[in-house]
Amino acid sequence: MTPTRRTAVLIGGLFLLSEVGAIVARLLYAPVLNTPSYVTGTGRDPSVALGVLFEVLLVIAVVGTAVAIYPVVRRRSPRLALAYVAARILEASIITVGTISLLTVLLLRQQPHGADEGTLEVVAAALLALQDASLLFGQGFALGTGSIVLAWLMYTSRLVPRFIAVLGLAGGAVITLSTVLVIFGLYGQFSPIGLLVALPVFAWEISLALWLIIKGFNATALERVEESRVGTERAKYSAITN
Repeated sequence: MTPTRRTAVLIGGLFLLSEVGAIVARLLYAPVLNTPSYVTGTGRDPSVALGVLFEVLLVIAVVGTAVAIYPVVRRRSPRLALAYVAARILEASIITVGTISLLTVLLLRQQPHGADEGTLEVVAAALLALQDASLLFGQGFALGTGSIVLAWLMYTSRLVPRFIAVLGLAGGAVITLSTVLVIFGLYGQFSPIGLLVALPVFAWEISLALWLIIKGFNATALERVEESRVGTERAKYSAITN
């Protein structure tokens, strides 16, 4: 297996890990999300704690995809490649804020309740609202803009089939627009419409991941991109020396 092929498998695996981390974490968070008086309970909650760990894996996978794919896509456009890394780091940072807010609720539950239970519930509700906001901006706006950048790089370089890249362009645009519509109250973040518009970007990441794992990058396209990069560097060197 060539280094480029190993890189493709790694990137695909990280994309899949990010999807697994996001979905499993949300399922494990059910007790804290669906129980208004959760924070006033007692004892440890292994389910929520495990959800936090899965979100940590999600954050690692999000940053990992950007770091792993950067050397490949920078051959096409260093600026756009750097923009993609920045978008993924922003996404991971926002997700981390939401993870910390949920972890705080879990820790408050485990502490002796010296404060009024009503006050604790208000604080917990605020932290959960912060978690929802982080989900909206992290796995909504930041994910959408990053998907558009990467999909455009894939489309113009033809490193993967264009139908996958088009799916990424459409999915990224839809979920980015959806973030704005949710902010203005046109529909709820977790309404049927809100969940439906997340499907295209989910399909984009899954299809890209599977293609990279099974097929890898288009070898001909890689050679063409590398030749273009070398030609550009020679032209810059020639312009400087002359």
